[in-house]
Amino acid sequence: MDSGNIAFVMICAAMVFFMTPGLSCFYGGLVRRKNAVNTMFASVFTIGTGIVMWVLFGYSLSFGTDHFGVIGDFSWFGLEGVSLTEPYVEGQQIPNMVFCLFQMMFAVITPALITGSVAGRMRFKSLFVFLVLWSLVVYYPMAHMVWADGGFLAEIGSIDFAGGNVVHISSGVTALVLCILLGKRYDYSRANYKIHSIPMVALGAFILLFGWFGFNAGSALAADGLAAHAFVTTAVSSAAAMLSWMLCDVLVNKKATFVGACTGMVAGLVGITPGAGFVPIWAAVLIGLTTSPICFFMISWAKKKFGYDDALDAFGCHGVGGIWGGICTGLFTKVSINDIGQGNGLFFGDTKLFFMQLASIGITIVVAVVGTLICYGITRLLTGQIRVSERDERIGLDRSQHGESAYPSFNGLD
Repeated sequence: MDSGNIAFVMICAAMVFFMTPGLSCFYGGLVRRKNAVNTMFASVFTIGTGIVMWVLFGYSLSFGTDHFGVIGDFSWFGLEGVSLTEPYVEGQQIPNMVFCLFQMMFAVITPALITGSVAGRMRFKSLFVFLVLWSLVVYYPMAHMVWADGGFLAEIGSIDFAGGNVVHISSGVTALVLCILLGKRYDYSRANYKIHSIPMVALGAFILLFGWFGFNAGSALAADGLAAHAFVTTAVSSAAAMLSWMLCDVLVNKKATFVGACTGMVAGLVGITPGAGFVPIWAAVLIGLTTSPICFFMISWAKKKFGYDDALDAFGCHGVGGIWGGICTGLFTKVSINDIGQGNGLFFGDTKLFFMQLASIGITIVVAVVGTLICYGITRLLTGQIRVSERDERIGLDRSQHGESAYPSFNGLD
């Protein structure tokens, strides 16, 4: 064990933890005033469910003894037997418990990403039940398949440095399916949904940026050159994506917007996540520059064209950005940066990794779609009506679901 590496990974875990409150600010600022509390609450209750479930059985199911390459077991129930002195797998210089704590923060924020797609129209009780089920049915199997010893997607040769498949594609595709199942907001086709607090959006985005350095650099699981490389690729991809989104704004809307710049920065972070520790720094610039236009297109044109109501663009940013990032990882991975035994990316002459990346993306999409349908059906059986009534939607979910208001002294119209 190496005390420096242990300290580094634990600090990174703490940074990742703060991403969930950051997400709540980002999402909370994007919605109408009357839904701010509900939207923020929906993003942060996963701190409670995610940690308790992870400690009781989530870590064991995700990283316990392999079964069929898909799921673990209950051998580490309540973290019993998770070593304080031995690593999860040979070669790591941190205890299994530290690895567990780092992975726990991923299990907390991933379900929270989904909530942006259904903002303003899903009953809080139903959302609570759905996300608990989703962690069991989708997240734990995905984490096992991609990162666990013996996981199916790892065994076939696909790679995911910090969560392109596990975090972003799985949550983004679920967000799309869930918002379609739930239906559009009652005034979706005729209302102008105004962002109620741009400073809150910006604050949330910059907290996410801070935490993302722990998210990606910490995935090296050591304070070494690979962590430094992941830190740099994360920085340059987010910066390039911010600039390219600003350019898209100017070309399409004639003005650069602060919300657009923040959104582009987050899209760049999503795009680099699967390849942060695999691709050259110059490739990270290209990933950032290209992720924003793709996400911008999906949000500004495709969503309107196909008519789905992804309220805060969880699919347009995380789902699409994660898919593109996974493809780029198959294009630009270089073994001289991180020799994982899968060969170079397509750009450097090898083909296997690229096709395995496509296969893993396709499998992740299938798991997310099927898992979402299962969780939605069970949630409906357990809670009855999943969507709030039109009256409650008009009043706002802050008052109808929680009896609270983000701005109790405000008496104007939303």
